[in-house]
Amino acid sequence: MLEGTQPVTASIDGLKLALSFNGNIVNTRQLRNETNKRFADLPYTCDSDLVCRKLLLEVKEHKDLTSAVSECMKNIDGAFSVTGITEDGDFFAFKDPHGIKPLCAGHSPDEATYAFSSETVSLDMNGFERDFELEPGELVTVSKDGFKREQVIKNPRKAFCAFEYAYFARPDSRFDGKYVYEIREEFGRNIVREHPEIVEDSDVILSVPETGDDPAMGVHEESGLKWERASRRHRYVTERAFILLNRERCSTIDRKINILGSKVDGKRLIVTEDSIVRGDTTKITIGKLRSAGAKKVYMFVTFPRIIGPCFYGIDMATYGQLIGSKHSPEEIAQIIGADAVCYQSIDGLVRATGQTRDQLCLACITGKYPTLLAQKMADEMKQKFLNGYEEKGRIYETCQTLPQT
Repeated sequence: MLEGTQPVTASIDGLKLALSFNGNIVNTRQLRNETNKRFADLPYTCDSDLVCRKLLLEVKEHKDLTSAVSECMKNIDGAFSVTGITEDGDFFAFKDPHGIKPLCAGHSPDEATYAFSSETVSLDMNGFERDFELEPGELVTVSKDGFKREQVIKNPRKAFCAFEYAYFARPDSRFDGKYVYEIREEFGRNIVREHPEIVEDSDVILSVPETGDDPAMGVHEESGLKWERASRRHRYVTERAFILLNRERCSTIDRKINILGSKVDGKRLIVTEDSIVRGDTTKITIGKLRSAGAKKVYMFVTFPRIIGPCFYGIDMATYGQLIGSKHSPEEIAQIIGADAVCYQSIDGLVRATGQTRDQLCLACITGKYPTLLAQKMADEMKQKFLNGYEEKGRIYETCQTLPQT
């Protein structure tokens, strides 16, 4: 159970470092080959190990943290929000040059303690005040005088993960001053505006809890239909279905969602869902609704159709496991047993976040990746996939585009 636990630590020639990390590294093979030359006796359990060892080697080489972080930003391809502490007690944090993952800073009311967090909710729960969201390519260090901010790498293009808004982030966290739940409610309103004919043919709204709950409120407010809380999530089944093996996934989904049959019998349903990755969760849920007597099932999906893998922290790393990579919404509806699958448009999603297209990472729904290596790998493997190639693992672990040294 300790494998991969953070923070990870590393030491070399008297230098020590502890580090925590959120994200995913694309050029893992290259970094493993590089760091194994100096850390051959240490096992690799997660990307945190690679980032920790790479940073420590750069500190040894350049003698200062800023230069070391700069080299990491230049040589690590992927998403990384990092916090760490040196053996001298220097507390620091930094983001990759595109700012793909969230990371904010805050302080206690008496200004005696400073903190970094992926989301503002962690600061709220501990009574801390939020100070700022780290900028892409920024290094922040902490001293007795507070935060010191350095723009280490000039931001080539901000690419904040759009999936944070739909799924990852807690609804009570804030990005750019907006609560995530408010953005998700707007997602629901958008789908109503984009698919009025479905609303006209529906009786009641259901949600796939819990990330479907906030969009359901938006659908309710915009459409006037009743939101019936007839699908409930088992609070003690906590596994995320889309990262499990096939057999485990189906078993987990079946136990995770309970349908209150008498509330859906004979009804035409709009069911709100945050996303469809493989389609397993949705297919099983729809099957339960049909068994309970649902007359029609329309899926309102807040995240647009996922057509490509993610290399930056969502475990959907091949084309073959994505139902949207090879099927249209109409085909997906037939496969999962829905009467229609209505995705929110990309423009609607972007507008609701308050960002612009060039400020978000939309790679999994557009095929345009913010980092060069990820784009090359995606293009190479997509062509192979379309030609019948059977993927044998995560693309960033098997793709030939990856440098070997």
